[in-house]
Amino acid sequence: MKHIFDTILIKEVIYPIIIILLGVLFYLMISSSVKRMFKSRLNKMDKRRSKTMCSLINNILKYIILVICVLAILEVYNISTKGIVTSLGVVGVVVGLAFQDTLKDLLSGFSIIFENEYAVGDTITIGDFKGKVISLGLKTTKIQSVTGDIKILSNRNIVEVINHSLEDSYTLIDIPVSYDDKIEKVEKVLLNLCLRLEKELPNLIEANLLGVDELADSSVIFKIMIKTKIDYKHDVRREVLKQVKIEFDKQNISIPYNQVVVHNA
Repeated sequence: MKHIFDTILIKEVIYPIIIILLGVLFYLMISSSVKRMFKSRLNKMDKRRSKTMCSLINNILKYIILVICVLAILEVYNISTKGIVTSLGVVGVVVGLAFQDTLKDLLSGFSIIFENEYAVGDTITIGDFKGKVISLGLKTTKIQSVTGDIKILSNRNIVEVINHSLEDSYTLIDIPVSYDDKIEKVEKVLLNLCLRLEKELPNLIEANLLGVDELADSSVIFKIMIKTKIDYKHDVRREVLKQVKIEFDKQNISIPYNQVVVHNA
């Protein structure tokens, strides 16, 4: 009686525990190897893409190991797994036919991630909708516009994407100056201002004075080109214009503006 009890204890209690522990250990080993592999390739791969792919592969491995462990434990309890595996295959075919659109979403999600089309945090344009990616899943993508509107798109419907975050953003700024001011003086002031702002503004990567761009009716138009990260494009532009006005006031440089003259009859 004791021998039978010990046999049952070893087979039906100890074995499942060992299988679970081996499964966890195997997952941790593979997960660690995957992380090291992507870490060694960080200099060749976008950090966000590397993180997303690493997380995706670990999740897939987790479920594969979970299924294997469950099947192994069922074998311990003398439950035939051949029928289960066969049933899963048949069910998989039926589910595949019934959920073709979902499978297309999943395949498109894999393609977006592995091709690095965009990642969470990127600013993109799909169709006529522009916004920041706040969620990227295997089935859907969520984009939030500057007004707070959120658009949810099935990945299979995303055909053409404009990604504004892959490279730094360039912005051209027109600076009107009065014809009464000396061009050489204005150029010197703007050049020194660009050099100073590059050092003082943390989100300004580069500022270049391109020179005189137009001789307008009431002003000489100077053009400045700034280089920023896409998320700070408008903030930096506003700050540059503010600093131009402050510097022009100090240097007594005039910015022309329309004036209305009223004559009393």
